Amino acid sequence: MSRFESSRFVRNSNVMNADVLKSACDTLGWKYSIKDNLLTISDANQKQNMYGEYVLQLNVTTNQVSYNTYYTPNAAQKLAELQTAFYKLNAEYARKSLIQSFKRKGFTYLSNDKFNPTEEEVYSFFMVGRSKDEDEPIAQIKFIILKDGTIVTDSDYLPNDVNERAHDAMDELEILLGNERVMTKKEVPTIYLHKMKPRTINIIEQKNI
Repeated sequence: MSRFESSRFVRNSNVMNADVLKSACDTLGWKYSIKDNLLTISDANQKQNMYGEYVLQLNVTTNQVSYNTYYTPNAAQKLAELQTAFYKLNAEYARKSLIQSFKRKGFTYLSNDKFNPTEEEVYSFFMVGRSKDEDEPIAQIKFIILKDGTIVTDSDYLPNDVNERAHDAMDELEILLGNERVMTKKEVPTIYLHKMKPRTINIIEQKNI
């Protein structure tokens, strides 16, 4: 659940958002092309002749990345160069995506005035939800975004309707970021045990026409 837990959207280095990757390439001056749902980087300012081979290829549909290291002896250096540019942009992408996803579910943004950015933690804020039917109507979820775009969350009690909307926003974020959310439960205070209901999952049956 999205209450009395912490969670982390675990980054997968083989998954990159296409729009963020294009911006990273533009920043580095790398050349790419898009054809048949494949984004292909053929010029990463490398000195080696690639003989028509690509340096990196991204499936735009799945955001899955494949690397070609055969013709690029300094592939590790090039990858590190790309990741530095990508992750810097990805942190901002994660921030915007998170806020937009939660706002679509009725949450509002609240700044974290006590937060001081560090080299590792670059953003922190709260998303606040309001319940329509509980005696503790206002609840918030704390977010920290790391320098590579990893999202870390922390929450205590969320009313059931707020929890449902938070889950929907989290599910949407998993798709947008291509990262799975791993949850760690916290101990639930006794006074809240009777209030907490399991998440409602709507199963839509598809009928063959």
